[in-house]
Amino acid sequence: MEQFSYGLKIPKERIAVLIGKDGETKEDLEEQTKTKINVDSKEGDINITGEDSLEIFNVREVVKAIGRGFNPEIARLLLKQDYSLEVINISDYVRHKNNLIRVKGRVIGKEGKSRETIENLTETNICVYGKTVGVIGQYENVAIARRALDSLLMGSPHSSVYKWLEKKRRELKAKEFEVKKDGTTDVI
Repeated sequence: MEQFSYGLKIPKERIAVLIGKDGETKEDLEEQTKTKINVDSKEGDINITGEDSLEIFNVREVVKAIGRGFNPEIARLLLKQDYSLEVINISDYVRHKNNLIRVKGRVIGKEGKSRETIENLTETNICVYGKTVGVIGQYENVAIARRALDSLLMGSPHSSVYKWLEKKRRELKAKEFEVKKDGTTDVI
C-alpha cells in the first residue's frame, strides 16, 4: 500500500498540548485515523504519515487547530465530515503593529463577550491566539462567522455585526424547518 506524508509546523509551546498527558492525545488521534504522527519537540515540526490521504488531511487540520490554540477536544471536531477550520491572520487587518492588540481586543471583547456572542450566534468555536483568529464549526456556520469577524476586524460596530448575525441565524433556522408541499415539516 502506498504511504502518504504531510509535514507542518506548530508553535513549540503547543507541542505538549498535541502530545497530551502521557502521550494520550497523540495516540488517540493516531488510533482514530490510522496515521502516525511524528513530533520534533525542539523545532515544532510535525510529520503525519499514513495510507489514506484523506485521513492525513483531516489529522493535519486537527494538528493545525491545536497549533492555533484550540483545545484538542474541539480540534477533533474537524474529523467529522462537515466541519472545517478557518484561520484569519489579524496582521492583514492592521497597518501598524501597535494596533494589533486593539484589533484583537475587538474580536475578544470585554471579558470575552464579543467572541462568545459570535460563537453562540454562529454555533462555532473561536480561538484568538497570537496573531490569528481560528474558527471551527460546520462549513456554512464557519463562513458566516468568518464574514462577521472580517467586519469586526475592519472596524464595523459590534452592534451592526450582531444584528447581521441574528438575521443570518434566523434565516438558517427557517431553512432547517422548511415546510414540504404536503404540509409535513422536514428537518434538513
